[in-house]
Amino acid sequence: MSELLQVATEAAREAGKFLKESVGKVKTVEAKSGEVRNLVSEIDRGSEERIIRHIKTRFPDHSILAEESGGNMGSADYRWIIDPLDGTTNFLHGVPIFCVTIGVERKGEIVAGVVYDPNGGEQFTAEKGRGAYLNGQRISVSRSSELINSLIVTGFPYDLAAHPRVAEYFVRFLNASRGLRRLGSAALDLAYVAAGRFDGYWENVLQPWDMAAGVLLVEEAGGRISDFDGKHTSVYQKQVLASNGTIHDEMVRVLSGR
Repeated sequence: MSELLQVATEAAREAGKFLKESVGKVKTVEAKSGEVRNLVSEIDRGSEERIIRHIKTRFPDHSILAEESGGNMGSADYRWIIDPLDGTTNFLHGVPIFCVTIGVERKGEIVAGVVYDPNGGEQFTAEKGRGAYLNGQRISVSRSSELINSLIVTGFPYDLAAHPRVAEYFVRFLNASRGLRRLGSAALDLAYVAAGRFDGYWENVLQPWDMAAGVLLVEEAGGRISDFDGKHTSVYQKQVLASNGTIHDEMVRVLSGR
């Protein structure tokens, strides 16, 4: 394990421990940017502070892009992309489906990432060119060869009115797949695709911190990442389509309505 990934996993575990201990202890909840469904609490901020402090102790010159505090200047070569609590709504309602996720970008390429689920004690890790792992055991995407026999997962944007096609996509996949799920954590959705639990995933409004680590996990587990047209994408674009690779073209066709 590289030093980058080691620090990422240490920070994620420290934050995850804090999150688990904080369930049911939230004092203040706010809506971000006037979006009534996009919530943040002092727990999100406390988790993020712990992560950044741990990273800066080891890599003081690296830059940070984090959900709650935004970005700061640092090394042009390295950027840490952090979501201190992915699944905030679940967390606030006591639903044990949330995680900490950290991706490390070097010169524009994601090279390491961790998704840590403190409730299940599951740590998903990946390094560029070195595979994807769950608690130290190598993982790979599923072998499902047809969409109709596949379990798919998705997420919804906070501003549904601005994205009217979300419901249309949902109905299409309900008809085209074996089943459809919505966990409420994009990072776990992607990690589960990497582990072969889900066969595919799509979402059309994400931020870099939602998917930086998860995208690397899927690719290193043998899966495929693209935009809805099947073209190359990056974590700085809003939409993502992830799959085991075999059903990817079918998913593109469903999204296009063909």
